Amino acid sequence: MASKRVEQIAAHLNFPKGMLAGQVAIVTGSGQGIGAETARLFANEGAKVVISDIDAAKAKKVADDINASGGQAVAIPGDMLDDKYLTELVKKTAEFGNGKINIIVNNAGYTWDGVIHKTTDKQWDTIIALHNTQPFKLVRAASPYFRVKDGAPRSIVNISSTSGLHGNAGQANYALAKAGVTGLTKTIAKEWGPAFGVRANTVAFGFIMTRLTAAKEEGAFVTTPDGEKVALGIPQAQKAAREDGDAAFKDIPLGRPGTATEAASAILAVVSPLFSYVSGQTLSVTGGRNM
Repeated sequence: MASKRVEQIAAHLNFPKGMLAGQVAIVTGSGQGIGAETARLFANEGAKVVISDIDAAKAKKVADDINASGGQAVAIPGDMLDDKYLTELVKKTAEFGNGKINIIVNNAGYTWDGVIHKTTDKQWDTIIALHNTQPFKLVRAASPYFRVKDGAPRSIVNISSTSGLHGNAGQANYALAKAGVTGLTKTIAKEWGPAFGVRANTVAFGFIMTRLTAAKEEGAFVTTPDGEKVALGIPQAQKAAREDGDAAFKDIPLGRPGTATEAASAILAVVSPLFSYVSGQTLSVTGGRNM
């Protein structure tokens, strides 16, 4: 089995049809931001990509753009917090992929901040479920397509944050959740790597320009299943203090935030044949911050 896998890796290194040619990928939260860029990059490298997002219109737009550019994508929208949706997502992905799934990127999520003494049970439970429980359930539901001894490349990427690596004031729920995915990653790598060759890695992002790091006053929000609106972003005053004058991003050696495309490129690298001997690791994509 090992020799067969090495031969397949060597063949892929020529990249005649893209680094992910013939693979089928689910990218959750891919209606916008890092997820959408990840889906586009995967499609550019030959993968058939499933756009999973709670916003059906945005998911369709990403899929339509990929298909119009010559790639292959389908939108399968739904709520990650709905267990029935996860079952449907796996079923429809396997149908789209002619019976196979090679890649899962657990990217969907948002922040619901609050200082410890004011964080509600609802805030806590929602964020833990969204970033820990539901990614686990998705991986579990897809297990029949990963626990396969055919030598084909299979990879799972769980998205984390520097909040999970170092903690962050006002984000006890998010910090715990993002720390937790690293344990899930390592367990997948240890359980499914030996017999099935499945790789699992975590990508932890620092300051990436998305709706989660924009000014809260810009009005971005998500709606919980029961209809509550959760404001996203950083309050303008706090954001301005962090980015004041010449001190802007002074703790980032590269001196700037990252773009969604740069973040997505790191995910592409991790699932690509270039990282074929990397598993169970956490890649920090921070511009050098917290080194």
